Amino acid sequence: MALPDHHRLQEINQIAEALSSCECRTLSYLCGSLELDSSVLRVKDMLKSKVLCHENSQLFLEELVLQLGRFDILRRVYNVSRGDIERTLKYRQVLPRFRVLMATISQDLVIEDVDRIKFLLSRTLSREKMENAKNFLDVITELEKLDSVSPERVDMVEECLVNIGRVDLAKKVKIYKMSVETPERHSSQQQSCRASFAPQQIRSAQSLHIATVKMPLAACRDQSFERPQDSYKFNTNPRGVCVIIDCVGNDGDMLEQTFKALHFDVTVCKWLSAQDIFSTLKKISIQREKHKGDGFVCCIISRGTANNLQGIDLYDTGLSLDSIRQLFTADACPTLAGKPKLFFIQRYSVLEVLPSARMDHRDEDLETDGGLSRCEYIPTDADVFWSHCWTNEHELEQEQHRSMYLKALTDGLHKDQRRRTHLVDIHTEVNRAIFEHNKKNPRASYHFDVKHTLRKDLYLK
Repeated sequence: MALPDHHRLQEINQIAEALSSCECRTLSYLCGSLELDSSVLRVKDMLKSKVLCHENSQLFLEELVLQLGRFDILRRVYNVSRGDIERTLKYRQVLPRFRVLMATISQDLVIEDVDRIKFLLSRTLSREKMENAKNFLDVITELEKLDSVSPERVDMVEECLVNIGRVDLAKKVKIYKMSVETPERHSSQQQSCRASFAPQQIRSAQSLHIATVKMPLAACRDQSFERPQDSYKFNTNPRGVCVIIDCVGNDGDMLEQTFKALHFDVTVCKWLSAQDIFSTLKKISIQREKHKGDGFVCCIISRGTANNLQGIDLYDTGLSLDSIRQLFTADACPTLAGKPKLFFIQRYSVLEVLPSARMDHRDEDLETDGGLSRCEYIPTDADVFWSHCWTNEHELEQEQHRSMYLKALTDGLHKDQRRRTHLVDIHTEVNRAIFEHNKKNPRASYHFDVKHTLRKDLYLK
């Protein structure tokens, strides 16, 4: 076979030399490479190899440049516009749809999204591979090497996107998945989806974690598959235990009224130290007779840092958020296994305390995490909903201060008493309220993070 002509080689050189290192990495992935080396020299060699055997080399190169969003290169090298190429590709797409989809998703994810996905996959990929993965495509590449993800197998990708709250991108994966499924495979997945909600033996926290990554939640959430068993059961009286810990004295009563109206057995504790917060929650976690209801709710209002809650201990590093969640895992509290566990945290941020002032807990009482990033406090065990909001402690200096996050949350939950609303959708409204508040009050902004590993729809009504 003849080598590409001089003109085509010149095009390849122009394209490769105009790309950034990140764009070179994306181009390498789109061309089918699973190698992390994406130097300009290697990209040139790879493009030459691809062009050498491609029946429509110019369209192949044009689509690559289009997917990178480098419309300036299209105009300079090929004298065509974005619209010209898109009209051509409408009838003939050259690049593999799977790789185009993964590259598109990678472009839409911010670094915080990638960090959360890496955390969700921390038991699937090694620490070294996680550290080397700089973006979503690096993560997907490692998953492809393990054969956990492929053009025919994208459930893990869809699940991760759902769990980090990027439902918009999960829908794109779902559409792609349905387009590549055979009727037999589609029927089999429907049966698997229904079976996943059948009564099961209680498993360990580790096995629950694996299930949350691999289970096709998004498919089961779709209206066409919706069945009564797709929702958590919430009809016991009381619905379950709700513990409210208010260490600032403002919104505990409002939360108490809300969850009593939702038929929870509510316990309110005020003005606790970090040690007392832990002791109170630990005592509740081991009172098995209290967990005969259908769920558990924990609300905490406290000063704290990025890593810990302080309670009323203003000069102590306090209690790690992760240690709170661990008290109610399937291992620590088996009576709550399989039931939804909801955490609503309002933190008022204070300056970090020097390590020398750290409050020590006994190892058997508290598992500490040293220097983990914020996203690593997001729970990964099944059936957990984690809603965490923080703002500056100076907000507490205002007379009759109320947390606008908790106000928006209770408003949404009160609406749920009148109309059946999914808890995730309630938090979409909460997020909207926070966004509007921050636009009007940039100096008193709230920050909001939601993470869940729910296996079914959740309605508190």
